[in-house]
Amino acid sequence: MRAVLATLLVCLASGAGAQAVQTGDGIGAVLRTLDKTSGEVIDVEMEVGQTMAYGPLQVTLHECRYPANNPTGDAFGLIQVVNAREVKELFAGWMVASSPALNALENRRYDVWLLRCLTAD
Repeated sequence: MRAVLATLLVCLASGAGAQAVQTGDGIGAVLRTLDKTSGEVIDVEMEVGQTMAYGPLQVTLHECRYPANNPTGDAFGLIQVVNAREVKELFAGWMVASSPALNALENRRYDVWLLRCLTAD
């Protein structure tokens, strides 16, 4: 997974005069959840390693990274989503805060996406 993140960061940094992006580790993240049926939107703070229940979904935050020189900048979160009723993995990978559709959870009822990392500061 780190290789995927490194490749993604290089791709985002590519351009005229761009350099590799140095990242920092967040202690957690803020995720936004949407129940498409009720329209309810909830922002949830999670610590790295924590799992939260959201309807039948179990959402686990494995890692959150951000640009070292801009902690409020674009975040990258390694997230796993499992449907507990069916014991089926629905999503496992990196979500990018600025591009939630780039690698998104695909579920007919629920959306989950990364907003930002939490830092120790």
